Amino acid sequence: MRFTDNKCDPENLSPLMLAFIGDTVYDLFVRETLLTECPRPVKKLHALAVEEVSASAQARKIKEILHLLTEEETDIFKRGRNAHTGHVPKSADVVTYHHATGLETLFGYLYLKGNIERLKELFEEIHKI
Repeated sequence: MRFTDNKCDPENLSPLMLAFIGDTVYDLFVRETLLTECPRPVKKLHALAVEEVSASAQARKIKEILHLLTEEETDIFKRGRNAHTGHVPKSADVVTYHHATGLETLFGYLYLKGNIERLKELFEEIHKI
C-alpha cells in the first residue's frame, strides 16, 4: 500500500530518488513510534526524533541489521550506499553519510514496492537497537 495510486516502479528510480522518499518514510516511523511510546512534550519528541534520524544513528542501525536483509534488500542498500550524493553534511563523515543514504534508499524502495510489512519488521529490529 502506498499513499497515492500514481504509477511508480522503484526499479526505474535512482538510489537518490529512493532515498528522497525513504528519508521521509523512516522519519515518519520514528515519529509515530516516539509519539505512541509514552506522552512527552512536543519539544522533547522533536529532539528525540532529530537524534534518531541523524546520519550517524541511521548508519549505526543499518550496520546492526545488515545480516537480516535479503539479497535483494542488500543490493538496494548497496546501491544507495554507493550513490554519489554530491555533498556530505557537516554533522557526518562520508562513510557514515553513505550508510545512512543506503538505509533511506532501502526504506524508499520497500515503501514504493508496497512492502509495508517488511518495513515494519526492519524498523522494529532497528528500534530495538
